[in-house]
Amino acid sequence: MAEKRDLVILGGGLVGMTLALAAAKQGITSHVVDKAKPEELTAEGVDGRASAISTASWNLFGNIGLKDRLDPLGCPIEAIAVTDGMKPGRIDFKPGAGDGTLGRMYANRDIRMALFEAAREESAIAWASGVEPVERERGDHGVSVTLSDGRMLEGALLIGAEGRQSPTRLEAGLSSAKWDYHHRAMVTAITHEQPHGGVAWEIFFPAGPLALLPLLDLPDGRHRSAVVWTVDEKDAKGVIALSDAQFLSEISGRMEGIFGKIQLAAPRMSYPLNFHHAPRIVDHRLALVGDAAHGMHPIAGQGLNLGLRDVGCLVEVLADGMRLGLEPGDAQLLARYERWRSLDSTTVMATTDALVRVFGIPGRIPSAIRRLGMGVIQRTGLLKRLFMDEARGMSGDLPQLLRA
Repeated sequence: MAEKRDLVILGGGLVGMTLALAAAKQGITSHVVDKAKPEELTAEGVDGRASAISTASWNLFGNIGLKDRLDPLGCPIEAIAVTDGMKPGRIDFKPGAGDGTLGRMYANRDIRMALFEAAREESAIAWASGVEPVERERGDHGVSVTLSDGRMLEGALLIGAEGRQSPTRLEAGLSSAKWDYHHRAMVTAITHEQPHGGVAWEIFFPAGPLALLPLLDLPDGRHRSAVVWTVDEKDAKGVIALSDAQFLSEISGRMEGIFGKIQLAAPRMSYPLNFHHAPRIVDHRLALVGDAAHGMHPIAGQGLNLGLRDVGCLVEVLADGMRLGLEPGDAQLLARYERWRSLDSTTVMATTDALVRVFGIPGRIPSAIRRLGMGVIQRTGLLKRLFMDEARGMSGDLPQLLRA
């Protein structure tokens, strides 16, 4: 007979793994299913991306026991510089006294390894890796998932955490608003002559932004930053075909020498950019988290952070309900989770989409208008504070796990 646990989490990515660990800290048991094995997910070069971890997300990692593992691996974001094509009129976001940093930059692989190491110590987490669900059942008294190796897992609540193409969401008929930006993100890392000073740069161009994100220096002392360069899809094949020297020349020209001479420090990757947002993220004994619920343009670096806020809210809702004697699949608890996440996720998604569209308008007059607006924000302390609180994830009704 299959062992029944509280949750069956489909998807062992960053959000799914964090959910399992956060739930375990509250005494909530889980099965976690992923088609990839841990050693495949943490292999060198499998995922060369880096993520900006907001203050709230860092609080979550600290509250579930990852602080000591992750603390030495992250590069603090001391400031954010936002500019329209390096023209005059940029915004400089810097935290006030006592606010700490604006976040930290981590290699995705480092976060994944820390999560796996912590999860191995938790008896509340059972892993099923290298297999895929072939059948999902949601009944009146629980859920069951049949795996490709014939095993059956049982639980009280099914969690869809498989990413943007979540088969669990599609099978449940939870529709989402979606569109293609016709953009492609070119992702890599560079070393550079001048230190970045902990500054994250967001340089906007009509074809798409160029983000330069601070990483820790290499052991040999070379300064290093992650690069996310968004290009129009029609130009993507040409950019991918560039030699490394040509690619660096294109990047360097857009940077206008702010870091001096640059060199590639990681393989080049690319992926298409699109938008999807599911208004409903729960159903009978089902909850969606992370990209399974909402996927956005990386323009503001909020995708993973939004998913981690899903984790904090869902775990708090489930823990509160279980202390009152309710079981995890209770419809009241799922409705509370959906209400709690609705405003925040919709606001972040809409704001991110608006930024893509506003900065994508070409021409001198739109650029002048944008820079005028940026100048107003730069000179208005209250507005800058609001934007910084949003970037740090410290606005709105935060779950306990995301508080210091």
